[in-house]
Amino acid sequence: MTSAGEPIQASSGLRLVPDSALHRCRGPIDTLVVAGGLGVARALDDHRLIAWVGRTAKRARRVASVCNGAFLLARAGLLAGRRATTHWASCAELRRLHPEIAVETDPIFVRDGEVYTSAGVTAGIDLSLALVEDDLGAEVALEAARWLVLFLQRPGSQSQFSTQLSGQPPQREALRELQRWIAGHLDEELSVPKLAARAFMSPRNFARVFQREVGLTPAAYVEAVRLERARIALESGDTQIDQIARECGFATVETLRRTFARRLGVSPSEYRSHFRPRLRAAA
Repeated sequence: MTSAGEPIQASSGLRLVPDSALHRCRGPIDTLVVAGGLGVARALDDHRLIAWVGRTAKRARRVASVCNGAFLLARAGLLAGRRATTHWASCAELRRLHPEIAVETDPIFVRDGEVYTSAGVTAGIDLSLALVEDDLGAEVALEAARWLVLFLQRPGSQSQFSTQLSGQPPQREALRELQRWIAGHLDEELSVPKLAARAFMSPRNFARVFQREVGLTPAAYVEAVRLERARIALESGDTQIDQIARECGFATVETLRRTFARRLGVSPSEYRSHFRPRLRAAA
């Protein structure tokens, strides 16, 4: 890590040429962004750099980190008493090293006051779009997302993983195939006996093996997939909530509402309202 302004070669081989040396960066700063990467471990021992981050943050309107750049913000004392996140693989380590931080493992980015932290790699794009929306509004952020050919500008509350990625990959091909089948048949009855029959197992053995290999009971897994599908429908369209409930396999709209309240802390309509500016701008 150099502060003199010389070119730097990243771990990917990409050569970066700074516009200026760190000691020449004076005056107010709009947004200070601390990136992550393989060099963070070494940078944590660069006391001059850590001190510079801490001093510079005081004259920045807001501070942000991408991936394990959160460790640098933490070492500089900028995350103490705050909510924060980082790459899923580093959350436990961040929590261990800095118990004073409320580390959130699920969101793709977290805002606490004027300090933003994001998960790994592409989550930095979502964070950037959120900063654009804060400054210039939802329509400009949506236009930027279009030029970046992004399907959807994701909110910070969105999970770092889909349901299937967040669970353990089952060892048995029959269970992996069953997971794929469940995703395409959410509006059907997905009871343990029916799923067990499709996997050619007894209900009792199926329930035991599924929980051991997936890490969730069959009922909890089905509910999580249904909830995820409902979230996507609410985020990306104007389909009526009762229709979404039917298509996702919730017995009633009230069941959908209770599931949202229990798992997300909001109602389906409140969840959708977060996306209304984007949907209007896209119309």
